Amino acid sequence: MTLLITVFAAVFVTVKWYTRQDDSLKLGMLICMYWGASLMWLVDAIFEYAELGAEYFNPAPIDMLNDAFLGLSVVALGLVVWVARLLITDSKGTVKAALKK
Repeated sequence: MTLLITVFAAVFVTVKWYTRQDDSLKLGMLICMYWGASLMWLVDAIFEYAELGAEYFNPAPIDMLNDAFLGLSVVALGLVVWVARLLITDSKGTVKAALKK
């Protein structure tokens, strides 16, 4: 479930980045975080399959729920880091202008 959630997030952000004309949102960092997490979960799935065999494809519902929460947490943490970077770099100067008011 973690792999599935992070791959969907990575594909969504990649498509969004590819279709945008400007790079004002700095989506490259978010893409790298999500594809890196997806690669990490893929390696984890490969090793878990090597350990469990066919039993890997029949997880308990509680394990699926825990994996879903973990996947959503990873996506949310990536978004928090990305928004923090946007606010710190402030490429359009909106935060600086809001603070001057």
